[in-house]
Amino acid sequence: MVNKHWKRIVVKVGSALIAPHKKGCSSHFLLGIAQFIANCRAQGCQVVLVSSGSVAAGRHLFPNATSTDVTTKKAMAAAGQASMMATWEKLFDFPTAQLLVTHGDLRDRERYISIKDTLFSLLDNDLLPIVNENDAVTTDKLKVGDNDNLSAMVAAAADADALIICSDVSGLYTKNPNIHDDAKLIKQVTKITKDIYAMAGGATSDVGTGGMQTKIEAAEKAISHGIETVIVNGFEPDTFNQLLKGLNPGTLFTPFEQPMQEHLHWMTHTSQAQGELIVENDFNGNLEQHNSQLTSGDVIAIKGKFSVGDTILVRKGDGTKLAKAKSNYSSCLLNFIAKQVDQEFAHDVEQKNGPLISEKNIAILE
Repeated sequence: MVNKHWKRIVVKVGSALIAPHKKGCSSHFLLGIAQFIANCRAQGCQVVLVSSGSVAAGRHLFPNATSTDVTTKKAMAAAGQASMMATWEKLFDFPTAQLLVTHGDLRDRERYISIKDTLFSLLDNDLLPIVNENDAVTTDKLKVGDNDNLSAMVAAAADADALIICSDVSGLYTKNPNIHDDAKLIKQVTKITKDIYAMAGGATSDVGTGGMQTKIEAAEKAISHGIETVIVNGFEPDTFNQLLKGLNPGTLFTPFEQPMQEHLHWMTHTSQAQGELIVENDFNGNLEQHNSQLTSGDVIAIKGKFSVGDTILVRKGDGTKLAKAKSNYSSCLLNFIAKQVDQEFAHDVEQKNGPLISEKNIAILE
């Protein structure tokens, strides 16, 4: 059976599995995945499915399209999403639910909590949530861009125990296995380093948008939340038999022994910085301590436009990232304060309104 400590898992399926021949949806490779999901549920393990494929599923409906510009891709997604959901629904004998999200939804704390609540309600009522990015309406500013990273964000929101990312290769190799015969599969990764990212290389599929690098990014997000992550070959039927037996058919990424707190994980890996506060290169303040908080006197530049409550990045002038935090000031007010010659004025404003960033909502970056 699946690992006994897995009570809730997220399974991510990519476009190449949904529409392998670029002629609409096919259940050829999905049947084994569907049976795996059904078996997990039968064993008492809740499942959330993150499924790419709306664009790939709708592409064949636009035979006269001479280019795949953004507008055409959105139309393809709108047409293909219904087909993709119908394909999945035919493979299950239990109810499913569609949940379409954008990064704009996930990075807004109130909407993120709403997504969590919806997921929990669906699972509590024994429905299978099928999550996808809302490609038909999202913009470059609001999109995640790939469903690997989306699956990690969803796994964190769902408080999952494991994330299973289905790929077109059996996991992370020392080299690209499609090019190098001597490439070796790495069965377990205990720490994600620059060397691990170097091995990831580029994309191997011409259907999806996420290559191995985005899968490593997703694994890094998930394991920091305490979520065991496995990259497996979704095209191999035996993959799911091994998973059901509690075996590792791909590359296992072991989770942090001390996971990040939920709100700090959201701040670090899901919330998107709307602007930046730049400090001197020799800044050595402890941003987590109230008595050593950032002041306008420490800031040498303000970048971007942001409002009170937005997430911002604090970094040094040399580019070193120090923290992501909730801003207690708008960029407009900060720019106004910065232009004042009278430092007493800035001090009075900060005495009245409090520190620039919230010490309760700050994620230190290494």
